[in-house]
Amino acid sequence: MVEDSGRGWRRVVPSPVPVSIVESDIIKKLVYSGVIVITAGGGGIPVYYEKDGTLEGIDAVIDKDYATIVLALELGARIVVISTGVEKVSINFGKPEQKDFDKLTVEECKKYLKEGHFPPGSMGPKIKAAINFIDKGGDRVIITSVRNIGAALEGKAGTVICK
Repeated sequence: MVEDSGRGWRRVVPSPVPVSIVESDIIKKLVYSGVIVITAGGGGIPVYYEKDGTLEGIDAVIDKDYATIVLALELGARIVVISTGVEKVSINFGKPEQKDFDKLTVEECKKYLKEGHFPPGSMGPKIKAAINFIDKGGDRVIITSVRNIGAALEGKAGTVICK
């Protein structure tokens, strides 16, 4: 059990960082055929290949932000939108000196992450996933709330993370 950023206590389990998405080939075909695919959600069961080629599950869960980035890279995406419960990424979250960001660079994200502004189980995985995406060739990540996704895509809401 761990304390969750002032929101109470929650039970945690191991969460390995995914290295690939088993179904990425079919997802890519569907996406490029115009199908809206809902995939890579949180809580997915991590698997590995046995020597005989069969898949075996692991007692853990996959973080949705990391899985999204792995899939986006496998699909060749240039931009990723990560939805969350707040409109913008902030430092000093919930404190009088809270500062919201319209834009952050990868270097700024790394600095604030190191300073402890983005805790695990909250904004931390989103920021780490954004850094990973951009470091591996993506152009930008937009982090915002579900209700602000449209405005964020127009540059009117959310936080844009880029090089």
